[in-house]
Amino acid sequence: MKNKQIIAIVGIFLVATVVIALILGSGAQAPSSTDQAHTAEQSTQQNGVKGAASENHQGHHAPGAIEMSPEQASTAGITIASAEPADISSSLTLPGEIRFNQDRTAHIVPRVDGIVENVTVDIGQQVKKDQLLAIISSTTISELRSDAMAAQKRLGLARTIFEREKELWLEKISAEQDYLQAQQALQEAEINVQNTSQKLQALGTSASAKGGLNRYELRAPFGGLIVERHITLGESTQANVNVMTLADLSSVWAEIVVSARDLNHVKLGSQVTVKATSLQAESQGVVSFVGALLGEQTRTATARVTLPNPDASWRPGLFVEVEVTAAVVNVPVSVAAEALQTLEGQTVVFVPNTHGYQALAVQAGRSDGKKVEIISGLQAGAAYVSHGSFVLKSELGKDSAGHEH
Repeated sequence: MKNKQIIAIVGIFLVATVVIALILGSGAQAPSSTDQAHTAEQSTQQNGVKGAASENHQGHHAPGAIEMSPEQASTAGITIASAEPADISSSLTLPGEIRFNQDRTAHIVPRVDGIVENVTVDIGQQVKKDQLLAIISSTTISELRSDAMAAQKRLGLARTIFEREKELWLEKISAEQDYLQAQQALQEAEINVQNTSQKLQALGTSASAKGGLNRYELRAPFGGLIVERHITLGESTQANVNVMTLADLSSVWAEIVVSARDLNHVKLGSQVTVKATSLQAESQGVVSFVGALLGEQTRTATARVTLPNPDASWRPGLFVEVEVTAAVVNVPVSVAAEALQTLEGQTVVFVPNTHGYQALAVQAGRSDGKKVEIISGLQAGAAYVSHGSFVLKSELGKDSAGHEH
């Protein structure tokens, strides 16, 4: 009985020892409630810092925003201006073509039949006024000069007879009838001389026979360029055939094609700018003619601008664009044309903010190439980037590409 009691006591002691050991081991490893609260607070603070950093990151890289210091902006050449009212000239661009100034273009026609004896100029040659162009041998000219010379002779004889009869009549030697007949013959001779002289003048020549009675000279009516030549040595020419074309290119015409709906904007005296993109040339002028009729096939009218051409840069046949200034309108809000950029299909201007610049969507209106009307999106007096907006757009593109990667 005593042995059983001893065994039971030892078993109870062993169990109690194991239980105490287990309790002491779990107490050393388990954190207290205070430690758990402190750990949770640290975790919350760390998460809060990360969230604030995320918010700050998102704030500095909002869509359309660019962070840039004043020093960087100055280096990039960015300038600021204020949106303000402006006078904007509305314009209309029409197609046109450079043509010869027909008021300074001459078609050289012989006016008589004949044979070409000499041609002294070639196509593309610059000539002066009254310069000899060609010599034609003509029987018509020979006959007219002969008649003119004969008329001069008859006039001299008639004048001599008249003087003699006048003296005889004054001295009462001859009858008055003889004097009157001599006077009539003199007047008829004078008329005959005038008639033959005017015939020669109408053909562009005179009664003088330098080089032969049949020599007919073609001379330049004014200084210009030989743009066409249709005669050669020895060939036969006719009186109504154009043998040369002479053009003075110191001025040219810009002919404009004007549709019916645009006729109200193209008027005499309208200011225009003629541009040739192929030559990068530009010239100012005014509308000098507007056609009164529309073409049956094209249903368009023709307008004309006379352009000075001192260096012959405007060549006939050159296609041009003619910008017609239609009206001048005062708009309440305008910006420089170079300030506008396109982002994601929207027209924007860049405005300064705390950290740099922000793209602002606007609605653009009329433009004259220098100023653009702002219909909405920007108030009068607001600051905007007038120069250097393309640099900001490029920087914005780089920033977007960096976030994608």
